[in-house]
Amino acid sequence: MASLNVGNLGEYLREQRRQAQLSLRQLADAAGVSNPYLSQIERGLRKPSADILQQLAKALRISAETLYVQAGILDERDRDAVETRAAILADPTISEQQKQVLLQVYASFRKENAAEAEAKAEAGAEAADDGGGDAGTSTH
Repeated sequence: MASLNVGNLGEYLREQRRQAQLSLRQLADAAGVSNPYLSQIERGLRKPSADILQQLAKALRISAETLYVQAGILDERDRDAVETRAAILADPTISEQQKQVLLQVYASFRKENAAEAEAKAEAGAEAADDGGGDAGTSTH
């Protein structure tokens, strides 16, 4: 079976598992996946779904977003957002429900700001198109 293009996900998972001092079988059991399937992920033969990555992250006590970046599900450019989400998820002083609410508010702000930035970019492009022929008429 040829290796899939999953970045360094398998190597990263193996390293995280070793740092957590878990055997392959222990991690597979904790994440609710089969031992052979986890082995194939670590060797780069399988590309797990986001749900499986989330289960693995929970078992390893790391952020799922970190695994999403490694798997190519999230773009590297979203690293700040990933780190922010990871910090929220790792905070032991707030409840799981509070974490989810914070993440929803954070996501809504990012979506709103992205829409505003896109609208400004479109308005700027339209202004450039409309004003392109008038550039030489100004006298100073």
